[in-house]
Amino acid sequence: MELNRIISALKADSIVGPTDKDVTGVCIDSRKASTGNMFVAVKGTQTDGHAYIGKALEQGATVVVHSEEIPDEIDKNITFIRVKDTEEAAGIAATTFYGNPTARLRLVGVTGTNGKTTIATVLYNLFRGLGYKCGLCSTVCNYIDGEEIPTEHTTPDPVTLNELLGRMADAGCQFAFMECSSHAIQQKRIAGLKFAGGIFTNLTRDHLDYHKTFENYRDAKKAFFDGLGKDAFAITNADDRNGNVMVQNCAATIRTYSTRTVADFKGRILEESLEGMLLDMDGREVSVHFVGRFNVSNLLAVYASAIMLGEERDEVLRVLSSLRPVNGRFEAIRSPQGFSAIVDYAHTPDALENVLVAIGEIVHGKGQIITVCGAGGNRDKGKRPLMAQEAAKRSDLVIITSDNPRFEEPQAIVDDMLAGLNEEQRRKTLAIVDRREAIRTAARMARPGDVILVAGKGHEPYQEIKGVKHHFDDHEEIRAAFDI
Repeated sequence: MELNRIISALKADSIVGPTDKDVTGVCIDSRKASTGNMFVAVKGTQTDGHAYIGKALEQGATVVVHSEEIPDEIDKNITFIRVKDTEEAAGIAATTFYGNPTARLRLVGVTGTNGKTTIATVLYNLFRGLGYKCGLCSTVCNYIDGEEIPTEHTTPDPVTLNELLGRMADAGCQFAFMECSSHAIQQKRIAGLKFAGGIFTNLTRDHLDYHKTFENYRDAKKAFFDGLGKDAFAITNADDRNGNVMVQNCAATIRTYSTRTVADFKGRILEESLEGMLLDMDGREVSVHFVGRFNVSNLLAVYASAIMLGEERDEVLRVLSSLRPVNGRFEAIRSPQGFSAIVDYAHTPDALENVLVAIGEIVHGKGQIITVCGAGGNRDKGKRPLMAQEAAKRSDLVIITSDNPRFEEPQAIVDDMLAGLNEEQRRKTLAIVDRREAIRTAARMARPGDVILVAGKGHEPYQEIKGVKHHFDDHEEIRAAFDI
């Protein structure tokens, strides 16, 4: 691509060097730079790209986007473009290089603490069921109209993201649905993208190891809605106290959804079991294979988005009734002995509460709830005792175990969780660091009618220990414990 096309999209403060050249690619990692590339020196949380400009040039980069002073002596063939914000510039340069993919498809972003994966994935499956070619960018996996593209982050870096969106647009995708994490919004990984709509799920404590305060975390989410254009829509959860805060400065068309209060889109549970629910959604009855009030909210957000994207109500509900839960999100596994297990990704106090409330409403005193849960290492330590409290408050028995300890000692994480429990709660709590043994113990303790919740890892087929991902799948462990 001609360099001048990218320059016209950037807000350059100054340009030194020739501009009549072609750019062969955009990169933010100097190790991936190659001949003719534009290297954007992003100031990250761990490293500053300005320290690697020399390395990028050695690798063959011929254009550098930077925000700091450049050396006095430079190669006259290298082009230096100075901008105020290299994080934002990386997104704008990448989306320009890949042909502005969001001008060729309609992109919907989903943000919030819980529910992002379910909403984005159900939207993707719904629109494919309606006959459209679609793309998905999620925590579990990325898809280009059915083609699976492995993922490492909820929202990829701006170059990877725009390459992916470009491939979606080139493949003829008419829609794309994407999770937008608070990290990605704050780090401007989505800069330059045009969103047809945005969805807010809810906001509870998470990622305070990165954001430091809840207010910073909230404001990162809100920045997504502040950036939506007048021709977009914003769908917000009226049941969350931050739902209105998110759209205060939003120029988009605002719609609300709720299971409890006045809203544009309403839903409530008529009947439910571990197999699914009968819902009243927007005044129409629909059976779904999802469980729990939190999933009513998720499905309302999906339904509202589909309507705002111009789809017909009854057809949306018809396809919605055929869809299945996302991998690792409230998945039920039945044992031959008459009890069940639920696998769920719940890894925040609020998510744990939502899942346990849903199980409690189904069990309704006819069986025990046994919860197996842990907390991730090298993450927000403050939520550990809160998670243990939620588990103990809403379960008959609790087994605190290891999750992804990463570079922490598993026992230390378990101890942090146990510190949140009072004497009465401790009496019904076991600490078993080995996750496999914890799951097997829960199965041995269960009786007909009981439900075991195995929380925290959901879709993840691994445990991360000391920088190494070891194969470990909660689904497999439960089936082995159930002898099925």
